[in-house]
Amino acid sequence: MLRFLKTMFVVVSMLLATTAGAAEFGTSEEAQAMVERAIAHYDKVGREAAFKDFSDNKGAFIDRDLYVLVLDQNSVMLAHGVNRGLIGKNLAELKDVNGKFILPEMVEMAKTTPAGGWVEYVWTNPTTKKLDPKKTWVKLHDGIIIGVGIYDKNRTAQ
Repeated sequence: MLRFLKTMFVVVSMLLATTAGAAEFGTSEEAQAMVERAIAHYDKVGREAAFKDFSDNKGAFIDRDLYVLVLDQNSVMLAHGVNRGLIGKNLAELKDVNGKFILPEMVEMAKTTPAGGWVEYVWTNPTTKKLDPKKTWVKLHDGIIIGVGIYDKNRTAQ
């Protein structure tokens, strides 16, 4: 029995170590699921409470490198999971290092793709402080754009 327990302990420890390493960053599927969870929360608690919850950097809408952002259709930030200083600002002129207008593309993608869509750009990764490829899943809901981004480890920054 003791041998069995030791073996099980080793197996469980290995699984936990593997899972922890693999789960350091959010996935595309998790980003999309968080957008859907944010939409459901918005519908349940209303605009004001939802925006407050989305902007709580220690709240339920922060998961590793995943967080919710909300824009209006003019690229004004309405909620942001890690940088409250952006809330209320019109970020239509915000570009990535390649000169790509990020938020207007998010707005356009959300408006033209009812099921949601990805916007790709290059951004500074807050963990590594390096420029990394990033993509954000955006979806139009109730006249606003709700998004969650991931650092895309399958692309290289250009």
